[in-house]
Amino acid sequence: MLAWFCAAAPAGAALAQTEAAAVPKQAEAAALAPIVVYSTREGTSPLDTPASVDVVDGATLRGNAMQINLSENLGAVPGLQIQNRLNYAQDLQLSVRGFGARSTFGVRGVRLYVDGIPATMPDGQGQTSNIDIGSADRVEVLRGPFSALYGNSSGGVVQVYTEDGKRPPTVQAGLAGGSYGTYRYGAKASGATGTGLGELDYVLDATRFTTRGYRDHSGARKNLANAKLGLDLDDASRLTLVVNRVDLQAQDPLGLTRGQFETAPRDASLAGQYDTRKTVRQTQGGLVYERRIDADNDLRAMVYYGQRDTTQYQSIPPAVQGNPLHAGGYIGLRRDYAGTDLRWTSRSTLAQRPLTLIGGLAYDTLRERRTGNENFAGPAAAPTALGVKGRLRRDETNEVYDVDPYVQASWQFARQWTAEAGLRYSTVDFTSNDHYIAGPNGDDSGAARYRKAQPVAALRYSPDAATTLYASYGRGFETPTTNELSYRADGQAGLNLALRPGLSDNYEAGIKRRVGEGLLSAAVFHTDTRDEIVSAGSVGGRATFRNAGQTRRDGIELGWSGRIVSDWRASLAYSWIDARYRNDVAGSDIRAGNRIPGIAGQMAFGSLAWAPQEGWRAGAEGRYMSRIYVDDANSDAAPAYFVTALFTGYSWRSGGWKWDAFARIDNLFDRAYAGSVIVNEGNGRYFEPAPGRNWSAGVTLACSF
Repeated sequence: MLAWFCAAAPAGAALAQTEAAAVPKQAEAAALAPIVVYSTREGTSPLDTPASVDVVDGATLRGNAMQINLSENLGAVPGLQIQNRLNYAQDLQLSVRGFGARSTFGVRGVRLYVDGIPATMPDGQGQTSNIDIGSADRVEVLRGPFSALYGNSSGGVVQVYTEDGKRPPTVQAGLAGGSYGTYRYGAKASGATGTGLGELDYVLDATRFTTRGYRDHSGARKNLANAKLGLDLDDASRLTLVVNRVDLQAQDPLGLTRGQFETAPRDASLAGQYDTRKTVRQTQGGLVYERRIDADNDLRAMVYYGQRDTTQYQSIPPAVQGNPLHAGGYIGLRRDYAGTDLRWTSRSTLAQRPLTLIGGLAYDTLRERRTGNENFAGPAAAPTALGVKGRLRRDETNEVYDVDPYVQASWQFARQWTAEAGLRYSTVDFTSNDHYIAGPNGDDSGAARYRKAQPVAALRYSPDAATTLYASYGRGFETPTTNELSYRADGQAGLNLALRPGLSDNYEAGIKRRVGEGLLSAAVFHTDTRDEIVSAGSVGGRATFRNAGQTRRDGIELGWSGRIVSDWRASLAYSWIDARYRNDVAGSDIRAGNRIPGIAGQMAFGSLAWAPQEGWRAGAEGRYMSRIYVDDANSDAAPAYFVTALFTGYSWRSGGWKWDAFARIDNLFDRAYAGSVIVNEGNGRYFEPAPGRNWSAGVTLACSF
């Protein structure tokens, strides 16, 4: 039946092609939708946004890649350090201007959103496992002071938007494979029904990914489904439903010592001994209602709900768990989360000049049931089995909520000048109820509340239509996550309630200019942080955290992407950051002047490709990352590296059919390097090695009818 529909399509397709051929090139270009970013909620172009923001469209995100990880095609975003650990039990390592670099798993310090729905919990803990690259329309990355408009843990903001369904209906199937037994296959359907009012558009996508892993004991499999339905209720309102499901099982190969990294990078003997692993099952849904009240006022309301179940087996020795206050080497988490965001946008004038006002209220809640068990059977002195769920050692219910009213204003007070300001007031409340009270393990219940106002201000000057200069300031606010509050650095039982939120003052100045068909951007920034939350150590997969006094970050970012000539395209990005502790911290290895671990001082990316719309394409790219210190004492570092990749592909259309194939080689010169580090790992197992030379290839077949 599918073949019949696709075979019947050429007549209509040929008519469309004939009509397109009759349109002048200038008119065709004018009909293309301009790039608009919503990271500052105003819906402006990247050029007119007084902040460092990059937009990567879906085609670029998927181009010549396996479409498994966000890290594959975001290298051209300056200031974004995103590294694939090749450890799917711990997610990608993602940081923006150094915020989030402390994370030993998941994403912290950076807020994540998918179709406006938070992928970051109200406590600041986020994950990328539910992001569907196959149906993504674009990714927006916001850096710098304006990130503070998103509240807690917003050292940067990464937003992913699913594409809208449109006519003609299209079905698509794809398959990709690569080194180390890696496979991805999936199917997608998109389209729109009806015309005008009552029109329903839809995108349905499902993928499965499996790998045996580069290292021993690093296999994984993930099933991911994503659906987006849009309904035009009338000529002024729209309703959008987004549903997402992810099912992940992954082995954890753990980190390596310097000696193991250099001589046996694929070794995971300790992980095999304890069968370290993680499972994640998450389902969430969100509903967005948008209404144009009149020509000058808009309303947007969003609600969401989700459940996330996680189990993890760690490599903590049974002898350590002999301490009656220890929480065990197995973690079970059940998280129920929900929230809403209500926003009003009004456009008017002040002193006869354009003024935009935005006001809103965000509320998010999280209920977590956390249990801890021994990871062995039998007596601790002579266990009969390791890597199994044993006796209960911890049982508690944790609840977190945040309430954040916010306002923003943008006033073009002169033809070339615009002033922007915003204020968000965040209240984050933690409550823990301990249900495991036995012997010396007393009642460890507790509570904490954090409140902070976060102002933002910017001034923008546009001397001509192709240039923007701006300066901005913002105050950031980052509370501990429930995971960071769960374990005390001194090894005692109870919550780590001594951990304080980090407060940062962020300054930025930049210039943007259209150069050719691309946007050239340059920014300098300075950040002072008080009570920055940093790792206090990580042992056996469990990390603890503390405050680090004062820190400072100074940096420069440069970027440009666009067409050079004909079908030649290029991308360039460079980042430099000097991130240091400013004072000694008693009882730790932190000394004034030491570099903050986990942050690369320099990053560079460059690509050059011949990329016509159809036919053969080919290109090359290179990535450089300077050394990354692994601990507060700066006693060791993952070495700097430069790796290259080559890729080619072929795209062909005929009537309703489209066929696209790619092949690529990564790490062309087979360099040995660490893909990421585990900051302050207590046993010196800091290094997570990256694979040597590896290949991938794939094909996608789509039919429109």
